[in-house]
Amino acid sequence: MDLVTESAFRLPPSPATLRWVEECFGRGAEVRLVRPLAGGTGHANHALLVESRTGSPHRLVLRRWLPHDGGLAAAEFSPEREIAALALLAGAQLPTPALVAADPAGAYCDAPTLLITQLDGHPPRPSPGDLPEYLIQLAAALLSVHALRGASSMPPYVPANRLDERRPPRHALRPQLWDRAFATGAGPAPEAPSRFIHRDYQLDNTLWSYGRLKGVVDWSDASYGPVAVDIAAMRLSLALLYGTSAATRFLAAFDQVSGGYAHDPYWDVRALLDLLPERDGAVIDEVHVPLYEDYLAALLAELGAPATG
Repeated sequence: MDLVTESAFRLPPSPATLRWVEECFGRGAEVRLVRPLAGGTGHANHALLVESRTGSPHRLVLRRWLPHDGGLAAAEFSPEREIAALALLAGAQLPTPALVAADPAGAYCDAPTLLITQLDGHPPRPSPGDLPEYLIQLAAALLSVHALRGASSMPPYVPANRLDERRPPRHALRPQLWDRAFATGAGPAPEAPSRFIHRDYQLDNTLWSYGRLKGVVDWSDASYGPVAVDIAAMRLSLALLYGTSAATRFLAAFDQVSGGYAHDPYWDVRALLDLLPERDGAVIDEVHVPLYEDYLAALLAELGAPATG
């Protein structure tokens, strides 16, 4: 979300990769445009415009799985996981990308690769006055996701941070807060039924146009796990951009659209801990650390854990 990452994720696809794309559309097809897309800490994403032999345009996204250090283990962070998620999502009411072609082993491309349809819209940056309507739509979108059948076929949710290393952020101002967060995260997780979850449901993975939600993207971490994981991910995203009050209002919005929802702040602490441990080339922005620490202090207070430091 806000990790300082290497520019390798903007490297253009190789000629062999682009030839593979063209072959997916038959003889005479040609890639007319390649444009890097912002965001992503585990993929290189490029928007493509492919023109078929008959002149039909196809707007696509090329997703390449590059070697990375951090997050889910390599076996869990794979194209096959997203392929399975997109297959389930084909029956959802929520607009999501459709799979066009796949080279999960990287046999033809310069890396394991998926070719998917490109959705309309852009990441949201609503004004504070528009935020309440955005929150309702973000909350309502999760209902269709969590209701998907076949969810148990997805890999089970596992926290990205296994807590093998318990080091606060490099730019931490209140390291004792993080020590208490580690102690909380190491405790037993609250019992909760498992559903299909996005696993990285945050603002930059949603697309909007004229104030309407047009789709949700980046399903590479989709899992079978507690719905609270998605709630916590979005709350963290909102707290960073709009403050703790926005995270509270999103929780109220989800409670409203779902007909009642009891949330445990344990999952919010876990979402923060998933930003760690930091690696070379993947460090939490120094400007964001105080915002995260204010949010963490509020969560620990809600949990009844001492939050001094």
